[in-house]
Amino acid sequence: MEKKNWFKTYIYIWSGQFVSLLTSSAVNFAVIIWLSLHYKSAEVLAFAGIAGLLPQALIGPFAGVFIDRWDRKKVMIFADAFIALCTFVMTFVLTEEGTDLSLIYLLLACRSIGSAFHSPAMQAVAPLIVPEDKLLRVSGINQMLQSVSSIAGPALGTLAITYFPINQVLYLDVIGATAAIISLLFVTIPHLAVETTNSVAAVWNDLKVGLQAIYHNKGLSMLFLYAMIATFCIMPVAIMFPLLTIDHYGGDKWAMSVIEIVWGIGMLVGGSFLGIARVSVPKIILVNIMHIVLGLTFVWSGWFPASWYIGFVLLTTLGGIAMSIFSAAFMTIIQEEVQPHMLGRVFSLYFSMAILPSAIGLLFTGFIADAIGVANAFVIAGGVVILVGIASFFTPSLMRLGQKKEATPIELS
Repeated sequence: MEKKNWFKTYIYIWSGQFVSLLTSSAVNFAVIIWLSLHYKSAEVLAFAGIAGLLPQALIGPFAGVFIDRWDRKKVMIFADAFIALCTFVMTFVLTEEGTDLSLIYLLLACRSIGSAFHSPAMQAVAPLIVPEDKLLRVSGINQMLQSVSSIAGPALGTLAITYFPINQVLYLDVIGATAAIISLLFVTIPHLAVETTNSVAAVWNDLKVGLQAIYHNKGLSMLFLYAMIATFCIMPVAIMFPLLTIDHYGGDKWAMSVIEIVWGIGMLVGGSFLGIARVSVPKIILVNIMHIVLGLTFVWSGWFPASWYIGFVLLTTLGGIAMSIFSAAFMTIIQEEVQPHMLGRVFSLYFSMAILPSAIGLLFTGFIADAIGVANAFVIAGGVVILVGIASFFTPSLMRLGQKKEATPIELS
């Protein structure tokens, strides 16, 4: 497959996606601040998280089948447009005077359906454009863009919600989606033509092929299993970061924004490292180590006394570095292990397998916060993630992933 001028193509994609990531980050954080300050309830945050995750988990595997059949560029454009439409409708529902939370949950669920198509399609595009020896570097740059948006987004969201009503802040997301769509109009993304029917049997057969691609690769199966266990623990805790900041460390909305910003700074450092440095360490080693590091940051965040807010900030920065390196290495392993024509299905299956258990875990967030406390939840979840990282080193099939591809360090020309 011809992959000349891939960097120029990705510049267009990156420019639009960066604006979209930045505005989405700002809006997401503004909504979190609004819900946290208005309701001060772990349950409200948990149900909002479930609404934003569960539909994506349920329809993701079937969405992946169609992503592999359809033009991935068009999938991304229509998904962005649908998400923007849902956000626009939210501007009429979310008001400072209060709102019917069920409507917010419904619209968040609709946005999740759009993400079920957009996220796997975006990940599945890279191998069609980028040479294989540049994939980790591209993943690192993707993490850098997400990191910058994670740094600037919360600051922008906090500033916006300070001076504007929440329903006006939502327009930022519409602007970002528009920029992403426009940038895609200027690029050509190869389309893998697939001759198949749209019958239920054909869709189910394609889905089974995607499942077999995972099942028959023992290392990939274990990679997915460990990621599911880790995500099951991480998601309920991640949704409680604002509550840990407010309740345990006595912070306010600016303290919450600082935590989000330093997480983004950490991700920027991690992504920059992968985007610039020559990385000769096997990617599976990076994944395992970052599990352990991330788990340690959670444990210490829960252990630190309330007066150690600065320590919490430093730990969150380290957690951002770990998550950035983990995500880039993890996605690259999948891109290298799976054939391009099946990547849509495999990424969708992964997102679903990781999200569904975590959405179930979110159901217990309110109970966890009330029964054992937010700080203790961080300690327990972090401990499990550490064990996942340690167990990974003692799983032979997992450690063999990408073994033949790690002999030569990766260069970016």
